[in-house]
Parts: sequence; structure tokens; C-alpha cells
Amino acid sequence: MTTASLHLLKGVGYLISTASVVLLAIVSWSSASKSPLLVVCLLVGAAASVMGMFCRWLSYEIEKRQGHK
Repeated sequence: MTTASLHLLKGVGYLISTASVVLLAIVSWSSASKSPLLVVCLLVGAAASVMGMFCRWLSYEIEKRQGHK
């Protein structure tokens, strides 16, 4: 497997993980919406998960670009 293929696979994996977080948040919304604290926890938790995946993806992209120099 080439380096480009590996990076593409990582990117696709992060997109799938992000979609998973969104779907789980949608399913949880009906229960969480009954309490403002649960709404905040759900939104912050989902956002933190997506931001973490973005940071990991970005680190791979930076490594990939530094490798081409």
C-alpha cells in the first residue's frame, strides 16, 4: 500500500468516525433534550470528539507534506 493510499484511508476513517459521532448524538438528542446540562454535555462531547479527530487528521496531513520536502 502506498503512502498516499494510507493517508487517504486515514482520512476516510476519520470521516466515518465523525459521521458516527453525529449519528450517535442524533439518537441521544431526545433523551438529552430534557435537561439543559445533558444538552451541553452532548454537544460539547460530540464537538470535542470531532475536533480531536480533526487534529489527528491534520497532524497526518502536516507529516505528509513535510515528507515531500
